[in-house]
Amino acid sequence: MESDGTLIERSVRGRADAFVEVVRRHEVAVHAYLTRRADRDAAGDLLGEVWVRAFAARGGYDPARADSLPWLYGIARNVLREHWRSQQARGREMADGIDDPWDEVIERLDAVAWAKTLIGMLRTLPAGEREVLLLVAWEQLTPAEAAAALGIPQGTVRARLHRARAAMRLALARDEGKEEPWPPRKPGTVTRIG
Repeated sequence: MESDGTLIERSVRGRADAFVEVVRRHEVAVHAYLTRRADRDAAGDLLGEVWVRAFAARGGYDPARADSLPWLYGIARNVLREHWRSQQARGREMADGIDDPWDEVIERLDAVAWAKTLIGMLRTLPAGEREVLLLVAWEQLTPAEAAAALGIPQGTVRARLHRARAAMRLALARDEGKEEPWPPRKPGTVTRIG
């Protein structure tokens, strides 16, 4: 597989279509970067602007740099700054009905603090249960899709998913100092850990 640097260099030398592969490789990551920093509606437009600018600036890219993602993040950052400035210049006020971006930043910081705790809890799960939980919760696969990905029966996936969720609820409840996981278990049910 050719490096991003090689593809960008080819696009500069007259093969503009080579840049399309760079876009394919990094469009999801760059879009996610923009979405985390601007609202979802604006992220699509901003992504288009990132690609226009990257294509225009590709002549200055150092082809010795194999991965262009850091360069693309830099362009995306500049596009975001201009977006934020234009929002302020239009006199956008933080009034009722308009989200305060700092609330989202605070939520993300809280999520980062929880990440270490959650990773530790995930590591306590058996590998099969952990894999199913991550495929369903993180990769957004259905249990049927997870079963196909793992090559195991759907019933096995559902059982593992149930056990993993129950173990995580119990571990979270214990971490928060609660006696029972939330939501509370039905009387007579058993939660398996490990």
